[in-house]
Amino acid sequence: MSNTIRYLVFDVESVADAPLVAKLRYSGESLEPADAVRRYRDELMEKYQNDFIPYTFQLPISVVAGKVTADFRLEDVVVLDEPRYRPHVITENFWRGWEKYHRPTLVSFNGRGFDLPLLELAAFRYGVSVPGWFQEKSRSFDQPRYRYNTTAHVDLCDLMTNFGATRFTGGLNLAANILGKPGKMDIEGNMVQDMYDAGRLAEINDYCRCDVLDTYFVFLRTRVLLGQLALEAEQKLISQTKQWLESRAESSPAYRSYLDHWGDWPSPWVEGED
Repeated sequence: MSNTIRYLVFDVESVADAPLVAKLRYSGESLEPADAVRRYRDELMEKYQNDFIPYTFQLPISVVAGKVTADFRLEDVVVLDEPRYRPHVITENFWRGWEKYHRPTLVSFNGRGFDLPLLELAAFRYGVSVPGWFQEKSRSFDQPRYRYNTTAHVDLCDLMTNFGATRFTGGLNLAANILGKPGKMDIEGNMVQDMYDAGRLAEINDYCRCDVLDTYFVFLRTRVLLGQLALEAEQKLISQTKQWLESRAESSPAYRSYLDHWGDWPSPWVEGED
C-alpha cells in the first residue's frame, strides 16, 4: 500500500556524557564534569583541529524522524520525547518506533558511522532490548546491521561514496545545496554542545528537523539516480513537501527558517535546449 510507512529518514544530535568524561579521561583529578568536557575538547582541537568528542562518550539529546511512505511521500516529521528530550526515552522511542512501523528502512546521511552506533550504544546503556535489529541467529548478510543490507538501512553517504571508496567532501550540506536546498544555515553540528550547555534544546531540535528535511530531499534524488523514481515524480514530491511545510510554518520556527532559505533545483533540462 502506498500509505504504508516504508522509510524512516532520521538524524541524531548528541552531547558529551560529562560525568563519564571526567571519570574515565581524568580519573583522580577531581575535575568538575563540565570542566572535564571543556578540557577534552581543547585537547582534541589541539591534536586534530576538531573538538568533536567520540560518540562512545556521548548521549543522544535529539532524534528527529521523517515518516516516508512506500511511494516516497513525506507524511510527517516527529521529534522524539519533545519537549523533555530525555536520552533514555529518546532511545526507547526510536527503537520501539522502528518496530511499531514494522521495521521500515532507515535512511540517514553517515548514519552507519555515527547515528546508529550511538543509538545502539544508548540501548546498551539504558537496557533497551532490540533483538529485531541485531538478529544474531540470521545469516550475516540478512542481519539489519550488515553493512551492505540496504533493505534495512540506506546510508546516503555510503551510496555516494560506494561504501567508502571515496570521500564525500562537503557532506550533507553540499548534497543539499546541489539540489537548491538550504543545507547548514545558522547552526552546524560543532555548535550543539555549546548550545546544549546554554539550555538551547529547542533550537537544537529545530536544527535536527532541518537536517532531516535535507536528508529527505537528497534521498529522493538518489531514488532518481537508482531508477526507482522518475525525475518528474521527484519534482512533484518536492512541490508537495514545500506545500506541507508552508501549511505548518506558522507554528514552526524550523520550517519558517527552512522555507526562508529554500531554493529550487536549477534544472538544465529546459524545453527547447539540446
